[in-house]
Amino acid sequence: MKNIKYERIANNHKSEESRVKNAVIAFLSGGVLGFFAEWLLNFYCNIFDLSRTDASTLMIVTFIFLASLATALGFFDKLVNRFKCGLLIPITGFAHSMTSSAMDYKKEGLIYGIGMNIFKLAGCVILYGVVSAWFFGMIRYFIGGAS
Repeated sequence: MKNIKYERIANNHKSEESRVKNAVIAFLSGGVLGFFAEWLLNFYCNIFDLSRTDASTLMIVTFIFLASLATALGFFDKLVNRFKCGLLIPITGFAHSMTSSAMDYKKEGLIYGIGMNIFKLAGCVILYGVVSAWFFGMIRYFIGGAS
């Protein structure tokens, strides 16, 4: 009897989220982020007379800096609540995970705090990114040759 009453109360206070609405918001915000990235890429190419490869590196560094700054100032999470995964999927999510881990453990010092915990969230991304790159590289090598 108590479990049924508890479930009824919990269901009354449960927030309802529309997955379709969240997907559309993430798609549009990710598109705007991609548009801004392309604009920034062209800006760096034209203003600093860089090649597209060099400008793309500078654009990525800019996004990492902006995401880390927004995390440090405390409003990146508020942006993610509004714009959903459109902000988390690119490199900005990776920068946010590393910056937030570093900030959480900074009081414990550089070695035991930041050094040991900075990759707490991002470590699995690095690990499985490297493993999957090796795995698919081997598939490509054996199927398509070295070229």
